[in-house]
Amino acid sequence: RLGGQVIKISPTSRQYVNPMDLNLDYSDDESPLSLKVDFLLSFCDIVVGSKDGLQPIEKTVIDRCVRLVYRQYLEDPRPENMPILEDLYQLLLKQEEKEAHFIATALEIYVTGSLNVFNHRTNVDIDNRIVCYDIKELGKQLKQLGMLVIQDQVWNRVTVNRAAGKTTRYYVDEFHLLLKGELASWSVEIWKRFRKWGGIPTGITQNIKDLLASREIENIFENSDFIYMLNQAAGDRQILAKQLNISPHQLSYVTHSGEGEGLLFYGNVILPFVDRFPKDTELYRLLTTKPQEVAV
Repeated sequence: RLGGQVIKISPTSRQYVNPMDLNLDYSDDESPLSLKVDFLLSFCDIVVGSKDGLQPIEKTVIDRCVRLVYRQYLEDPRPENMPILEDLYQLLLKQEEKEAHFIATALEIYVTGSLNVFNHRTNVDIDNRIVCYDIKELGKQLKQLGMLVIQDQVWNRVTVNRAAGKTTRYYVDEFHLLLKGELASWSVEIWKRFRKWGGIPTGITQNIKDLLASREIENIFENSDFIYMLNQAAGDRQILAKQLNISPHQLSYVTHSGEGEGLLFYGNVILPFVDRFPKDTELYRLLTTKPQEVAV
C-alpha cells in the first residue's frame, strides 16, 4: 500500500544480490576494500564452517585474493567490472597454498553447485524508499549466508543515503538469529557503523533468551537508545531485569500484560505504556496478523 518492493531471495528466485558488490563510499575511516575484506572473511568463515574458524594462513590467502579480485573494478568502476563470487573462487584456485584450494573447494557448492544463488550480479533495483528482503525460503544451508549478504546490501544502501544526507531505517525480524556464530561479530560491527552513518537499526525478536545468550548482546545494548518490551515469559523477565536494571514493580508491566501494554526503556528512563490501537481503521486492517482477522 506504500508502494514499496519485496526482494525475494531463494534458491528458485530469479532475483539476485551479489555479495561482492562494493560501494566506493563503503567506509570513511578506512579504505572501502578493508571493510569488504572483513565482510568476505566472515562470509568464508560461514562457508568453511570449521569449529575453530578460519586459520591465519586461510585469512591471509582470502585477503590477498579479495584485493586482487577488485583491482579491475577499482581502476575502472563500471558495473560490468564488479566481480562475482566465481571470480574469487577462480583466483583462490590459482594460489599455491593448499589452504587456498581448501577454501575454494568449500566455496564450490555456492559457485557452480546447487547453492549458487549468490553467484550472480545484482539484478534488482533497490532505489525504492521501502525495501523488504524476504529470505524465509532460504534453506538451513543458506540462511546464515543470506542474513550476512543482506546486511551488507543494506550497509551499501546506508552509505549511498548518507552521501545524499538521508537517514536509513533498518528493521530486522528474528534478530536473535543475527547473533549466532560468525554472524554475531559482523552484526555488532554493522550495528555500530549504522548509528555512526546516520542509520537507525531496529532488532525485533520474541526469543529473548536466545538473544541475551549471545556474548555480543552487551555491545548491541550499549549502542541502543530505545528498547520496547511487551509481555515476557518468566525466565526472560529475570534476564532482562538483570541486564537493564529493571525493578520488580516495573517488571509487573510485562508480566501477564495485555495487548499493547509494556515498558519503554529510553536512556535512563523506564516508562510503562498502554496502547489501545483503534481497530476500526484501515491501518489496523493492514497490520493485524491474527489469523481470524486476516481471514476476514
